[in-house]
Amino acid sequence: MEAPVNLIDKQEHIELAARALKSIAHPLRLKILCVVGDQEACVQEIVDAVGTSQSNISQHLAILREKGVLLTRKDANRVYYRVGDGRILQLIGMMREVFCGPSESPDR
Repeated sequence: MEAPVNLIDKQEHIELAARALKSIAHPLRLKILCVVGDQEACVQEIVDAVGTSQSNISQHLAILREKGVLLTRKDANRVYYRVGDGRILQLIGMMREVFCGPSESPDR
């Protein structure tokens, strides 16, 4: 007999997970989160690392901020972004391991 599947048992946790996944399920937003990682970065650092326009980055940063994925800190005329929930960092880490790890296989 198989062990029961461990489901997320609270509706609020399911909704939080769904919102987080939906907000990062865009290639550019995922890149932004990979750039920020467990540090913080200003818009120009993100633009330089990702390689698209500042207005495009700003639109996606606004979405990530609105969904509670990123938090901000203002210092003089710069805004710094950081991931607000450690679980998002865990999720990104797992995605890197699964999709970018040494055992990557394109035929799976």
